[in-house]
Amino acid sequence: MTEKNAGDRWAAPKMQARLRRRLRTERLFRWLGALAIAIALGSLALLLVSIGSKGAGAFSATEIRLDIEFDPAELAILHGVSASGELQRDTALASLDTRKLTRNALRRLFPEVQSRGEKRKLGQFLSRGAGSALGDAVAKDPTSAMSPLSIWLPADDELDLFRKNGPEGSARYDETQIAWAQSLTEQRRLRSVFNWRFLSSGDSREPELAGIFGALVGSFLTLSITLALILPLGVATAVYLEEFAPKGRFTEFVEVNINNLAAVPSIVFGLLGLALFLGVAHLPRSAPVVGGLTLALMTFSTIIITGRVSIQAVPPSIREAALGVGASPIQVVTHHVLPLAMPGILTGTIIGMARALGETAPLLMIGMVAFVVDIPTSVSDASTALPVQIFLWSDSPERAFVEKTSGAILVLLAFLIAMNGTAIGLRRHFEKKW
Repeated sequence: MTEKNAGDRWAAPKMQARLRRRLRTERLFRWLGALAIAIALGSLALLLVSIGSKGAGAFSATEIRLDIEFDPAELAILHGVSASGELQRDTALASLDTRKLTRNALRRLFPEVQSRGEKRKLGQFLSRGAGSALGDAVAKDPTSAMSPLSIWLPADDELDLFRKNGPEGSARYDETQIAWAQSLTEQRRLRSVFNWRFLSSGDSREPELAGIFGALVGSFLTLSITLALILPLGVATAVYLEEFAPKGRFTEFVEVNINNLAAVPSIVFGLLGLALFLGVAHLPRSAPVVGGLTLALMTFSTIIITGRVSIQAVPPSIREAALGVGASPIQVVTHHVLPLAMPGILTGTIIGMARALGETAPLLMIGMVAFVVDIPTSVSDASTALPVQIFLWSDSPERAFVEKTSGAILVLLAFLIAMNGTAIGLRRHFEKKW
């Protein structure tokens, strides 16, 4: 066909119509792709804004200022002076009724409150941890105790909601309690402070006292056990299957089962951990060591698959050149293949650890759903994890736990971003080009 005929053919009306149709289709697919990305980003932004707006309140707490009046005999003992001249400070602190002191201090602000019912309603302004906070402050520095002692103490979660949302946010308060709360505000006896307790304490039945530090430590210990197991074992398995394992039916059988394990529901691994680590090995229930072992079983196949793909991506010329200069097969793998495959292996590790961080079902099966107040100090202590803590708070009837749940989600996302950022930094450090 001559050049003139080819030009005439492209200039034909049918060809021009087909070309215009093809260009329209291309533009349509391009717009659909851009629309899909916009919808995804919009949904993500809407989710983050929704969680952030609800969770921001978890990082602030309301405190109430009270003037505590001690008994003169208690003051003398607290200052280390008794009738016999002996130090009885510890005994005095143990016998000090701090809850009664805080209730009496609040009632003195409203002398018109006389009936038992009104006193009970007024006492609801104080958190159940107010007495403990007073005792801790006095124990920290007994010589600072004076009568009256002006001190800021944690308020109840309902008073916190009233301060943040106004009268419409205090569904449990009647008109009298709303008037009392407004009076405290006018007297400047209420303030909002950063809620350090949310980040530094364990779980509690009281929303204003609940914190996520125990769950955060539990997640860190659990993921540490998981990472310590899956990274060396997963990489070693991937190297053996890809570089040294003889090709045969047994190897194919192992590869097929590894691929199938990646699609097994996570709760199945929870049942396996329950039967194996608790039923057979008799490891401590609700401990990070059991959670780490269970999550390691779940993410093991992910590390192997991504590790094999990364090893396959290393050019054969690298191996051949190393073997040509006299390197042994082990040296080829350790000195050349693994360093070049490490960025891909770390990417697989990020995926596996991110999945392990967000899993709840396997941890529920091994008992990490228990209510744990104390901060775990070792991998054998009873603990919970951030996803499980979020699950527990979301099921709580107290309205104040709504913002605690969203705040815990924000902490979980920050933990995930920090963990992924560290892994990405390591991946870039090991990244090499050929």
